[in-house]
This record gives sequence, C-alpha cells and structure tokens, in this order.
Amino acid sequence: MDNTDTSRYSSGRAVVVTGGASGIGKAIAEAFSANGDRVAVLDRSGVAGTIAVDVSDEASVKAAFVAARAQLGNINILVNSAGLLTESRLEDMTLAMWNETVSVDLTGVFLCCREVVGDMRRQKWGRIINIASQLAIKGGTGLSHYSAAKAGVVGLTKALALEVAGDNVLVNSIAPGPIETPLVEGISEEWKTAKRAELPLLRFGRPAEVAPTALLLASDPGGNLYVGQTLGPNSGDVMP
Repeated sequence: MDNTDTSRYSSGRAVVVTGGASGIGKAIAEAFSANGDRVAVLDRSGVAGTIAVDVSDEASVKAAFVAARAQLGNINILVNSAGLLTESRLEDMTLAMWNETVSVDLTGVFLCCREVVGDMRRQKWGRIINIASQLAIKGGTGLSHYSAAKAGVVGLTKALALEVAGDNVLVNSIAPGPIETPLVEGISEEWKTAKRAELPLLRFGRPAEVAPTALLLASDPGGNLYVGQTLGPNSGDVMP
C-alpha cells in the first residue's frame, strides 16, 4: 500500500514557468496561480514581476533558479515553456540559426530540468512539464530546426521520466498544435494560411486551451499515472 501523503500538493505548490511572460507560458502561469499555487515566472524579457533568464546560458539559468528558490523555497513543479521559432528551408539555413533554436528550445529544457530534478527526488515529489510541439511528431516545411529541437524535447522527456519516476517525480510533455501566440507572429502568412486549412478544426488554438493540460499533468490524483507521456492539444493536426 502506498502511504505517501500527497494531499499537500493539491494547491499552494511552488511552480516555476519559463517563458511565462507571454503566450502558452503566460496562460499556464495564470492557471496555476488561479489554482492557488505560488508561481515564479522566468522570462528573457525581464518585464516587471518576472525573473530574467536566458535559458540557453548555463550561468543565467543557475542565477534565475537561485532567485526562484529565494522567492518560493523548494520547487515542486517546473514548466519549460520558453521557446524560439524562426522559419527557413534547410538548404538556406545558417548554422547560427540552427544553433540558436536548438540552444533555446532543447538545451534550455535540459539546463532547467537539471536545476530542479535533484531537489524533487529528495523531496519525493515533483512534476516537470515540457512544452514540445506536434511538429516533433510530423515535422514542418521550413521548420526543420524547430522540429528537430522539439523532437529532442520529447526524447529527453521520456528518458528523464524513466530516471526519476521511482522517486515520484513525473516528467511529461505537451505537444500543442499551432497556437495564436507572439511566437508564431514571425512565421509567414502563407504558412499560417496553409496550416489552418490542414487542421480538422480549421483554426489555431488559444493559449487558454492549452493551459488546462498542464494543470492535469500536475494534479493529484489526475496526473499521477502520466509518465513520459506527450499530450497533444493540437486541433487534430496529429492523431497518434
């Protein structure tokens, strides 16, 4: 019989959301706050009320998590939502563009996970939720760097989940479809128009339609059996 007391993790938890000043990250941060959790937002924008971070830089990540712990204490939940999205066909892509995307969208997830996973294992409870993309599964024209980085996030999620699930630290990912966020503003209208026509719902999602999935994965008992899974609020773009 499992006698672990998880009742204290239903609300009032310490939550860190990277990329939490806009888009999906902001909606997730707001949802956890509305649930009664204590939320620290890490974002490169450095806007008021956030902790400045460059998730691709190891020293910046370490400093940001020192600040987050000073604000929250031990971290119970990490949501990796910081991301970068640019567009280029592979034959025209510079190495700098490739490296920048992989550094933010994949290496940043690794660095942030590494900052919290030890403490979560010691406290025998933790939830890590990584924001991937449906393009990790199906790819996207002009988005090979982004698709590859997000596929890496899915693989990292599965591997880390296997390492830490025995300590009641559950690691999962969310792979949204295209969402109306500032992240997609730099993508061409031609791409977005063609993409909408492909979707069974014929529209992009909204950040508020993704946030409840993060709450589910962090909930007790609702999220307690998700280990290394990838959930897909994607307007029907991918049906595994």
